[in-house]
Amino acid sequence: MPSVGKYIIVRSLIAIPMILILLTTVFMVLRVMPGDPVSAILGEKAPEEYKEALRKKLGMDKPYHIQYLDYLSNLLRGDFGTSILTERPVLEELFERFPATLELTIGSLLVALPIGVFGGMKAAYRRNTKIDHAIRSYAIVAWTLFIPFLGAIFQWIFSITLHILPTSGRLDPMMVPPKVTGLYTIDSLLAGDIYAFIESIRHLILPSLTLGIVMSGAFVRIIRENMIVVLKKDFITAARARGVPENQILWRHAMKNTMIPFITIFGLIFALLLAGAVLTETTFSWPGIGRYLVERIYYRDYPAIQGAVVLYAIIVVLINLFVDIIYAFIDPRIRY
Repeated sequence: MPSVGKYIIVRSLIAIPMILILLTTVFMVLRVMPGDPVSAILGEKAPEEYKEALRKKLGMDKPYHIQYLDYLSNLLRGDFGTSILTERPVLEELFERFPATLELTIGSLLVALPIGVFGGMKAAYRRNTKIDHAIRSYAIVAWTLFIPFLGAIFQWIFSITLHILPTSGRLDPMMVPPKVTGLYTIDSLLAGDIYAFIESIRHLILPSLTLGIVMSGAFVRIIRENMIVVLKKDFITAARARGVPENQILWRHAMKNTMIPFITIFGLIFALLLAGAVLTETTFSWPGIGRYLVERIYYRDYPAIQGAVVLYAIIVVLINLFVDIIYAFIDPRIRY
């Protein structure tokens, strides 16, 4: 079997205990935290017999280790459980929310990547100049911005003051296109509804801009540091000695080698992007998995919370595995 194939199998097997540890931690933390999902749903003043009946129905009257084993058994069968709040399958609810989170993630990357790549390259090329200092200052400020604060500023400027963009939400319910991919921008184009497409873009701008600007700070710093290292390499000096134009050196030689270490940590960046999406979705009432998780934490909906965490973990593991495979192909020095 090729070495890359062996590596994929090994990494996949390693991911299983990682997800199991995360799931176990979340399971235990939820049950030692103050609060009771039954009281959160029925109210503190509900009769005790009603509460006990609901606990028995949900299996919460069993010992913790029995609940844990039951949950693992169901999870191995692909059953993420049933939401305590809605009594619907958790996996079904997560799949309904996932396209919104994916659309926000893509929109944020379309903002963060151009700023990160061009800003990082410019800062590295103009190292220790005023341009470099300005770009580095931007990166520090952008990365440390609190997402709800930045989102509130954008809402106040573009929605409340200028009235040019929606304050929150994903799209007017009367304009939702027929579901094909779940991505409103794509589905509206497939349906030939240009007006719905424009409105979906308008709703996407502010949350994407907010999360994208914050993430661009990390992108700028990573690209800059890697570009500085690459620009000191001998092959760059040799290219300049041959009279190769600077633009060609930057894009065809330096940038290609800069992206290799950037790709290796893209999985971690993607995990940070998902974490930022939780705050962004909450700020803009964006109906994705992040907002779903926050809502269910409020109601102590154990199966929904655990399901969302497991799905996040699976996504991050798959992204990291995909990145490692790409890394093996773009860098022939890598052997597993």
